[in-house]
Amino acid sequence: MMIPACRLVDLPRGEAYRLDIDPPVSVFHTDDGEVFAIDDTCTHQDASLADGWLEGCEVECPLHASKFDLRTGAVDAPPAKRPVRTHEVHVEDGMIYVQLSLDAPNLPPCVAARFAGGPA
Repeated sequence: MMIPACRLVDLPRGEAYRLDIDPPVSVFHTDDGEVFAIDDTCTHQDASLADGWLEGCEVECPLHASKFDLRTGAVDAPPAKRPVRTHEVHVEDGMIYVQLSLDAPNLPPCVAARFAGGPA
């Protein structure tokens, strides 16, 4: 599924935009002008990666400083152990679109229970 996120001109370099879908997705515009999309929730605990710190192609979680590679979703620094899911990004006519991955998200247990309909 291709989802329109925002206009490229509305997402300054070095910033993130959060798509409020289930589960949420963050779109990052790096200082180098690249655009990436990953699941917004840290795989360690329930924290928004859009609220984290962007440096190069890496985002640092604002809660416990786990770091994730925006290109691959890989964990670059603990305490997170599982990668975040990445999504394809397309920029067409100045609009950023996110092609959602069909892979299952790696959500922390407290968040996964909410999406499964169980207690948080």
